[in-house]
Amino acid sequence: MHTGSYIDGKWFHPKSNRLVRNLNPADPDEVIAEFPAATADDVNHAIDTAQAAFRSWKKTPGPERGRVLWRAADIARQRADEIARTLTREEGKVLKEAKGEVMKGISLLEYYAGEGFRMHGKTLPSEARDTFTYTIRRPLGVVGLIAPWNFPWAIPVWKSAPALAAGNCVVFKPAELTPATSTLLTEIYEQAGLPPGVFNMLVGSGSVVGEAIVHSPVLRAISFTGSNEVGGALYAKAAQRGAKVTCEMGGKNAVIVMADADLDKAAVAIHGGAFGSTGQRCTATSRVIAHPSAKDALLERLVDAAKRIKIGSGLDDTVDMGPAVDEKQWTTDLDYIKIGQQEGARLILGGKKPEHLGKGYFVEPTIFDGVTPAMRIFREEIFGPVLSVSTASNLEEALAFANGVEYGLTTSIFTENIDMIMNFVEEVETGMVHVNEPTIGGEAQLPFGGSKATGVGEREMAEEGLNFFTELKTVFINYSGKAERLMIR
Repeated sequence: MHTGSYIDGKWFHPKSNRLVRNLNPADPDEVIAEFPAATADDVNHAIDTAQAAFRSWKKTPGPERGRVLWRAADIARQRADEIARTLTREEGKVLKEAKGEVMKGISLLEYYAGEGFRMHGKTLPSEARDTFTYTIRRPLGVVGLIAPWNFPWAIPVWKSAPALAAGNCVVFKPAELTPATSTLLTEIYEQAGLPPGVFNMLVGSGSVVGEAIVHSPVLRAISFTGSNEVGGALYAKAAQRGAKVTCEMGGKNAVIVMADADLDKAAVAIHGGAFGSTGQRCTATSRVIAHPSAKDALLERLVDAAKRIKIGSGLDDTVDMGPAVDEKQWTTDLDYIKIGQQEGARLILGGKKPEHLGKGYFVEPTIFDGVTPAMRIFREEIFGPVLSVSTASNLEEALAFANGVEYGLTTSIFTENIDMIMNFVEEVETGMVHVNEPTIGGEAQLPFGGSKATGVGEREMAEEGLNFFTELKTVFINYSGKAERLMIR
C-alpha cells in the first residue's frame, strides 16, 4: 500500500512536518501506516495538473470513460478481500459489513460505467419554424471531493465515479482517519487506465487540504460529506465564489412503529439500523417512536437482540459490532449516554465500555426508554450505538415527533394500514422514506440525500449524482436560412 499522496499519475511523499497516523480503533497501539500530510502547495499543484488533464479527458468519448470505470469495477472485485480487510482495520466495522460496503462501491462503479454510454439531454420542440432545439450535458472542469471516514470506500466511489464519467478531473481529499482504503481506490483507478492528472488524491487535514480546495477559484464544484459544522462553513465559502456545492451532513433518523406492526420484523430492522456499523452512519436508526400498545413488546425484542451482540475486533468473524472509529467519537458516545441519564431517560441496556476488550474504543449497544422530544439524545446526532425509544399515541403525534428535529435524511414506518402509509409518505420531512424496512440502505440507481439541515445541493448517486457534475447547454439550430425568431428575451 502506498503511504503518500497521488498527483499527475505519480505517488509521492509531501515535504511536510506533519504525519497522519493511521490507527486500528480496535487496538489503538497498532499503527497501520503513516502518511506525510499534504500542503496547500501540493493542493494547488494537483489542481494545476487536473486542469491540464481536463483538456484531453473532456474530449474522451463517454463510452471510453465508462470502460475505465468498468475495468476499475473488475479490479476492485479481484481485490475485494484486501479492500475489506483494510477498511475494517482502519475504520473498525466488522468484516462482513466491510465486504458489503466494497460490493456497494463496485455496484456504483458498474452503474456509472453504463452512464458513460447514457449521458443525454433532451430534444424539445421550438416555437420558431425550421428550428431544431435540444440540450446536452457537458463536464464542469476540475472538481473537489471531500469524503468522510465512516464509508471510506463507498462514498469516495459514489462521488468520484459520476464526476469521472461526466468528463471532469478530480482533486480528492479522503478523511484523515481512513486514508488507506482511499489509497486502494486510487491504485485501482490507476490500474484501470485512468490518465495521469485526471484523479488526484491528497491526504491531509481539513484546515490545510480542505481549505485549499474550498478556496480555489479553479474548482467548479465541491462535493462534501461530513458534519454540519464543517459542511455549513464550506458551503458558505464555496458558494460565495460561485462554485456548485453539494453537502451531505447529519441525520437523526426515526422508525415509527404503529399498533398493527409486525413487531418481529420491526425489531430486526431497528436492531440492524441502530447497531450495524456501530451506529456510525448517517442513515442509522437512532430513534424509535412506538404506539403505546406495541412499545413494551417491541422493547423486549430489541433488548433481547442487543444482549446477544458480540463486541470486538471487526477482523474476528464471530464479532457482531466493532469499535467507535477513534477516541473522540468514543468519548462523544459516552458523553451522550451520561446526558441521557441526566435528562431523565431510563437506561435499559448498555451505556459502558466493555472492560475486557482492553484499549479499543468500544461502547456497549445502548438503549434508552422514556425519551421525550425535549431531550438532547432525541434531537442531536450521536453517531454511535445509542437508541432512544419514545411513545406516540397516533400517526399525527408520531409524525410531529419524527419531524421535530433539524435533520431530514431518512425515516421508516411499520404498519399494514395503507392509509397510514400514504399519509406518512406525504407528511414525513425526509429525503428518503422506507415502509416496513430499515432506515439504512441505498442503491446505485436511486437518488441518495436529505432535506432540512441534512443536505444542501443536489442528491448523490443515480442520474442526479451525475447531473451535479455537469452543466446543461441549450442548442438552437435554424436550418431554413431565415432567422424569424420572436425576440422574447
